[in-house]
Amino acid sequence: MSRIIAPALMTVGVGQHITRLRLWHLPLTSHTAYHMADGKTCDTVETVVIAIDTDAGLTGWGEVCPIPHYLPAYARGVAPALQELAPVILGGDPVGVGALMAKADAFLHGHVYAKSALDIALWDITGQAAGLPIHALMGGRRQDTLPLYHSITCVEPDEMARIAGEAKATGITQFQAKLGASGDWQTDVERLAKVREAVGRGPLVYGDGNCGATTLDAIRVGRGAAQLDVMLEQPCATLEDCARVQSATGLPMKLDELAHDTATLLEGHRLGIMDAVALKLSKFGGLSATRRARDLCLHLGAKMCIECTWGGDIVTAAALHLGAATPPNRVLNVCDLSGYVSPRLAPDAPTRADGRITPPDGPGLGIAIDQDCLGTPDLILD
Repeated sequence: MSRIIAPALMTVGVGQHITRLRLWHLPLTSHTAYHMADGKTCDTVETVVIAIDTDAGLTGWGEVCPIPHYLPAYARGVAPALQELAPVILGGDPVGVGALMAKADAFLHGHVYAKSALDIALWDITGQAAGLPIHALMGGRRQDTLPLYHSITCVEPDEMARIAGEAKATGITQFQAKLGASGDWQTDVERLAKVREAVGRGPLVYGDGNCGATTLDAIRVGRGAAQLDVMLEQPCATLEDCARVQSATGLPMKLDELAHDTATLLEGHRLGIMDAVALKLSKFGGLSATRRARDLCLHLGAKMCIECTWGGDIVTAAALHLGAATPPNRVLNVCDLSGYVSPRLAPDAPTRADGRITPPDGPGLGIAIDQDCLGTPDLILD
């Protein structure tokens, strides 16, 4: 152990400063077109990868991948935000993430999705400097592997059932069925029924409306599927409308898009619609802010899906570290986002096995980025 800790302490002791930030825009192509309510589609989506270099020879990696029309975020907004933050970033101390992120928040309000990539990269450097994986810095690894869910694109009910059956055969026991793409509530009920039939009794099945349903349609879907043992996820565009649906159907509910800060978590809990909640790094502003949200959810009693909006190996690894440091009985699931897209950015990054995934154990994020895959940076700040 001394051979790991002593060099790390020496590295930290001499102090570090950020000397350069590099940024790439990279298209991530889904293995299958991914349809959601309100015309939202993930086919080829641009992710933003950043690298932060230090004068101690360390490089930290971050990533954020906004889905078009999904949240108040867009991929091409990341570079301008980081350029604005250059006076804070360059020359800053990357070890001890909180201080630098506090300066960034004071210097530029909002733009949490852009700061998410920055925060992840700083945690990567901090872990490398300490010679420890990020989950060790967040309280320690609480379980060896983490449960996955499989997200099913909103297509014809029989095809969704086929996808669910194939995923179940790999060990998956939790299934998110996208709803609303066809615009009629009867087909959504059929989608849930066919997926439930394909996976049998016991596995968790939940229908995700992605804020695209009216209360009338969402209530009809919930009542039509009431005998199927399902959960609803974010059917409507406001917390109040989701609460009306929950009250009318009696079904458990998971929050997603509308849970993005302390106020929305508290309000979702007050309204009784946060049996489960998606904590996505890009919505909260990175690992630091999402860890605070995690701690609040531990207090409120919600189960958590710890993930991000979309992305590749970097953001997947970051979310797995936070999931690994969370009490197992409160982790509903995580997501192998990088398993849904290509190219892979880190050949040694975790992949699913028997319905679960193993967090990295190396220092920092614990993955090695294939820089040849990235090509020439689109932005260099130094």
